[in-house]
Amino acid sequence: MAPVGLLRVMNRAMLRTMVTVRPLSRSSARAMSAGGIPTDEEQATGLERKTLQALKKGLDPYSIRKPKEYAGTKEDPHIVPSIHNQRLVGCICEEDNSAIVWFWVHAGEAQRCPSCGAHYKLVHHDPPH
Repeated sequence: MAPVGLLRVMNRAMLRTMVTVRPLSRSSARAMSAGGIPTDEEQATGLERKTLQALKKGLDPYSIRKPKEYAGTKEDPHIVPSIHNQRLVGCICEEDNSAIVWFWVHAGEAQRCPSCGAHYKLVHHDPPH
């Protein structure tokens, strides 16, 4: 059995930790007084914050949104963004087809899919960071 003095000290320590109330930080107090939980924009930091700010301005820095639809013709080819001079592209030639035709698209003129003939053009894309 533990001595009675040790039990009293442990009991007091437990009570102190349970009773101790920590004050709210300024941001928490501001959020609570403003009406609740802070939004994602208020909490975001670093790269996430930059991405959210860019999306708010209408930009799409990391190609998060669905790409624009193109006809796939020689005059209106599918745009393939790349930070290199070539990129591997997969073409699903028919809507209900489960096979993907893979081929390389190189910088310069638009290239055709070897199976269906849809045109793809590589466009240089600088990374946002």
